[in-house]
Amino acid sequence: QVQLVESGGGLVQPGGSLRLSCVASGFIFRSYGMAWYRQEPGKQRAWVARIDSDDSTTYRSSVKGRFTISRENAKNTIYLQMNSLTPEDTAVYYCNVHLNSRDYWGQGTQVTVSS
Repeated sequence: QVQLVESGGGLVQPGGSLRLSCVASGFIFRSYGMAWYRQEPGKQRAWVARIDSDDSTTYRSSVKGRFTISRENAKNTIYLQMNSLTPEDTAVYYCNVHLNSRDYWGQGTQVTVSS
């Protein structure tokens, strides 16, 4: 049973930082790439960042240089360090893994960037 549990969201001012966490279970974590997605109000869910099983990373252009995705395999956890946050980063952030021909999602964690 695949489970993904996000945490770390909250309210921050523009220019501030947050670190999100996602704890995974139910699969061999170190063998799979993981991703962060987000869903802004009134928009479709969009990919934010990916980390492969070999630690290679990719980012959507709007977060490059500000966000860092990482993984700690011993804890079955991925992180998203978010710096220099802007109101446009306000969204529900979701953890994702694709395995057995389907996508699995966590419950999401709310990030609100507002002054």
